[in-house]
Amino acid sequence: MIFRRLAPYQVVVDVSAAVVLGVVALGLSAGGTAAGLVIAGMTATLAVRRLAPGPSLVLAWVVAISEMLSQTSPGVSNLAICAVLYTVAAYGTEATKWAGLVSTVVGAAVGTFYVTSVQTTLFGIDYTVYGLQDVVRILLQLGITFLGFLALLGLPWAGGLLARARSSERLSREAQLIAERETARAEGEVARIEREAARAERDVAVEQERNRIARDMHDVVAHSLAVVIAQADGARYAARVDAGSVDDALVTIATTAREALGDVRVLLGQLRHSQGEAPQPALGDLDRLLEQMRASGLVIEHRVQGEAQVLGTNRQLAVFRIVQESLTNVLRHGAAGAPVDLLFDWRYEALHLVVTNVVRPATQPVDTRPGGDDRRGGGHGLDGMRERATLAGGSLTTQDADGRFVVHAVVPTLALTQEVGIRR
Repeated sequence: MIFRRLAPYQVVVDVSAAVVLGVVALGLSAGGTAAGLVIAGMTATLAVRRLAPGPSLVLAWVVAISEMLSQTSPGVSNLAICAVLYTVAAYGTEATKWAGLVSTVVGAAVGTFYVTSVQTTLFGIDYTVYGLQDVVRILLQLGITFLGFLALLGLPWAGGLLARARSSERLSREAQLIAERETARAEGEVARIEREAARAERDVAVEQERNRIARDMHDVVAHSLAVVIAQADGARYAARVDAGSVDDALVTIATTAREALGDVRVLLGQLRHSQGEAPQPALGDLDRLLEQMRASGLVIEHRVQGEAQVLGTNRQLAVFRIVQESLTNVLRHGAAGAPVDLLFDWRYEALHLVVTNVVRPATQPVDTRPGGDDRRGGGHGLDGMRERATLAGGSLTTQDADGRFVVHAVVPTLALTQEVGIRR
C-alpha cells in the first residue's frame, strides 16, 4: 500500500512538526526563490512521511536534486531527510526499506561531492578541497565528510529498522496471546489454563521422572526374572545328573534376586520421595553383567574395535541398559546354545553397539509370559531401548532377517559433543 492509515492525532503531529521546521528554516534562510522552494518541498516531505513513506522518499530525492542543481546551500530544512529515512525503515514496505538503505549510501556519496566540489560550505564550515595540494589530506577530507554524511543519514535509518523489529516482535507477541486466548475461550478453559500453567509444567517434569523410573524398573525386573528362570530351569535338569551343580544355580538365583530387590527398593524410594538419583550402572559394570548372563547359559562373544572414547554418565547408563535388555531378550527368544556376538565399535564420533543372535526356530516355544517382551507382539523392551538411545543423542535400529536378530545402537561420544559446542 502506498498510503498508510493514520490516527487523527498522528496527522496533527506530523503537520505541526513540518510547520515548525518550515518556520525555523525560513527564519535562518538567506532568502531567495530557490531556497524557499527547497524549504517548502522538505516541509511537505516531513508532513507526509508517515502517511506515504515511499512517495516521501521520492519527493525528498526530487527536492535534494533540485537543491543541488540550483546550487542552493543546504539548510536546516534538509534535516527532514533524516526523519524520512527513519520512517521508511520503520513503516515502509520491504522494497521501500531497502530503498532507504541505498539512499543512505548514495546520498552520503552525492552529499560529499556536493559540499566539497560545488557548494563548499555547510553551516559555515569550509569543506572545499580545491586549495589542498596534499593527496593524503584531500582523501582524508573526503573520507571524513563521507563518514559524516553516512552517520547523519545512516543512524536514523538504523533507528527506524530497530523500531520496526521491536514493533514486529510486539505485534507477534500480541497475536500469539490473542490466538491463545481465543483458543482457550473456545474451549471454555481460559481461567483454568491461566491458573494451572505452572502446575502443568511441574506435572510434566514429574511424569518424565516417573517414566524414567518405570523404564529402569522394567529393565531391572525383566532382566532379573529372566536370569532367575534360566537358572531355575537349568538347575532342575542338572539335578538329575549332578546334584552338586544345583548349589551354584541357587547361589546365582539368590544373588540376582537380592540385587534386583535392592534396585527396586531404590527406584521405589525415588518414586515416593522424589529423591536425587542413586548411583546408576556404567560401562565398568558390563563385565559383571556379562558374567551373570554367561552363568545363565548364554555364550557371549564380546569384541571391541577401535580406541575407547569418553562417554558421559547418562550415555554410559544408556549403553548398559541397551546391552542388558538385548541380552535379556536373547535369553528369552534366542536359539539355545547359539553364540551371541556383542560388538563395541568405537569411532571418533560415536560408539556403534551391535548385538547379533540367532533367532529361536519356530518349533521352539516362545516366551509369552507377562514381561516376556515377545518381539512379535511389540513389547516395551525394544521401544525402551530406542527411547534410551534417542535421549542419549543417538539412535537404535533392529533387523530380523535370515534367522538372525540384530540390534544396532549409535551413541555419540563426548569428543563429538565438545567439538559441536566449540563450533557453535
